[in-house]
Amino acid sequence: MRRILLTGAAGGVGRAITPLLKSLYPGLVLSDLNPPENKHGLPFVRADLADMAAIQAAIAGADGIIHLGGYSIEGPWETILSANIVGCRNMFEAARLAGVRRIVFASSNHVVGFYPRSEKIAHDVTVLPDTRYGVSKAFGEALGAMYAIKHGIGVACLRIGNVGETPLDMRRMSILLHPEDLVQLIAIGLDHPDIVFEIFYGASDNARGWWDNSRAHAFGYKPKHGSEPMLEIAMREQAKLAPDPIGDRFQGGSFCSIEYTNADSGRKPT
Repeated sequence: MRRILLTGAAGGVGRAITPLLKSLYPGLVLSDLNPPENKHGLPFVRADLADMAAIQAAIAGADGIIHLGGYSIEGPWETILSANIVGCRNMFEAARLAGVRRIVFASSNHVVGFYPRSEKIAHDVTVLPDTRYGVSKAFGEALGAMYAIKHGIGVACLRIGNVGETPLDMRRMSILLHPEDLVQLIAIGLDHPDIVFEIFYGASDNARGWWDNSRAHAFGYKPKHGSEPMLEIAMREQAKLAPDPIGDRFQGGSFCSIEYTNADSGRKPT
C-alpha cells in the first residue's frame, strides 16, 4: 500500500478532497499544523513546513506527496517567506533525501494573475504574478523543475483556480475547479508513468475559461464538471460586489488590486 502524504490537510481544499483521495490511496497520511476536524480514520502527522526536522519526519516512508500546505492568500513578506518559500524548499529537499518519487505541487492561478481576462494563455507563458503569494507559487514551480531534472523526482504543478462546486462570482465561472476534477489531476501527477515535470491548469471544463489546458488533456485529463449550468448563481453573486477597476481587468481578480500603485492602470509588458 503506497504511502501518500497530503500536506495542508486541514485547509479547505484538503478537507474537500481527503475522502476522494482516501478511496484512491488507502495509505494516505494527513499533515498540517493542526489536525482537521474529520480525519476520516486516516493517520495524521503534525508538521510545520518551516521546521525541516518535522517535515523529514512527516515524509519518512512516503512514496508520493500532495503538497497543498502553506499560506493560501496574500500576506506579509515574512509570512509568505516562511510558509511558502522556506517551507516549500524544505518539502522538496526532504522528499529528495527520503527518495520520494512523485510530488504534486499546488501552485496557483495567481502565478499568471496579471494576464488580462481577454487573453487565453497556455501553461508555458511568462509568469506574471499578482502578489507576493503568486511569486511564492512561481518559486515553487521553478523549484519543482530543478528537483525534477536534477534529482529525478516526477513533479506535476497544478495552477489551481477556485476549488468548489459552485462559482461564487463571474470570475470564478472561468476558473472553477470541482474537487472531483482536482483529484483526477492529482492522480495523473502521482500515477502517470510519463510525468517528468509538468504544469497543468487546475480548472474544470469551463466554457468561459481563460486557460489552454491541452497539456493536461494530453496526459488523459477529462474533467467531468463545468461552471456553465450555474451561470445564474454566479451572476446573482456578482451583482452583490462593488466594481474593481483593476481586479475586473485581470485574471487574478482582487489579488491584482492589493497594493496596486501603477498609474498606467492595466498595461502588462509585451
